[in-house]
Amino acid sequence: MKRLMIVLGMMLLLSSAASLLMGAAPVSPEAVMQALLGRGDPLVSTIVWELRIPRLLLAWLVGGSLGLAGAAMQGLLRNPLVEPGLLGVSGGAALGAVVAFYSGVGVSLGLPLAGMGGAALAVGLVMAVSARWGSIQGMILAGVAISAACGALTSLFLNLSPNPYAAMEILFWLLGSIADRTMDHVFLAAPLVVLGSVLLLRGGRALQALSLGEESAQSLGFSLRRVRAEVVLGTALAVGAAVSVSGAISFVGLIVPHLLRPWVKGDPGRLLPCSMLGGALLLLWADMLVR
Repeated sequence: MKRLMIVLGMMLLLSSAASLLMGAAPVSPEAVMQALLGRGDPLVSTIVWELRIPRLLLAWLVGGSLGLAGAAMQGLLRNPLVEPGLLGVSGGAALGAVVAFYSGVGVSLGLPLAGMGGAALAVGLVMAVSARWGSIQGMILAGVAISAACGALTSLFLNLSPNPYAAMEILFWLLGSIADRTMDHVFLAAPLVVLGSVLLLRGGRALQALSLGEESAQSLGFSLRRVRAEVVLGTALAVGAAVSVSGAISFVGLIVPHLLRPWVKGDPGRLLPCSMLGGALLLLWADMLVR
C-alpha cells in the first residue's frame, strides 16, 4: 500500500504542477513560480492565485472526499455498486442549490450554504427513516427513497422556474464543475471536508473487520452502530461540503475504489487513503481534459 500511495502522491503532484500551467492565458513555468513566490507580473499573480489555485485546491478537496467516501460506503454496505450519493447527500445538496436559485439567494456564498443545508437535511431524513429498521438494508432503502424525492423536487423547481436564465444556471450547476470558483469557496468547504475525511479514515480497521461479517466485527469489539454513524456523518460532512461548492459529480466515488481495489488486495481499510488520493487525481485529470 505504501508504494501505491507514493506513486499516487507523485502523480498528483506532477499533475498539479501541469494544472497550474494550463488555461486560456499562456503562462510560462518561470512566471508561475514567480507568482507562487509573490513576485513577478501582477497580472500573472492574479491569474495564478485567483483562478488556477482555487481550481486546483477544489480538485483535491472534492475529488479526494468523493473517492474516500465512495470507498467507505462500499466497505460499510459491502456493495461495490454503492456511491456516496446513495445517502441522499448529492440529491439534497442539489435540491438546496435549486431552491437558492429559485428564491433568488443563489449569489456569492448563498448557493454553497444552501447546498450544505440541503445535504444535511437529506442525511438527517435518511437516518431518521432508517432508524426504524436499524439495519444496513433499511439505510439503503431510505437513501434511495430520499434521493428519488430530492430528484423529483429538483425537477419540479426547474419546471416551475419563471426565469429561463435561472433554469439554465441550475442545469449548468447540476452538471458539476470546479471552474469559476474562488478561495472563498475553498475556505468554506475545506474545514468540513477535512473533518469528514478524518471520521472516514478512522473507520479503516472497523471496515476491515466488517468485511468478515457483522457478527465477526462485533466479536472483535467493534460497535456496528458507532461505525455506521461515523461513516454516515463523515460522508455527509465531506461530500455535502464538496457537492455544495462544485455541483453534483457522481463518477469519482463509484469508479475510483473499483480501479484501486485490486492493488490493495480488496482490503477496505487500506483502500480508504488510496481512494482519497486517486479521487483527487481523477478529478484533476478530468478538469485538465476539459480545459
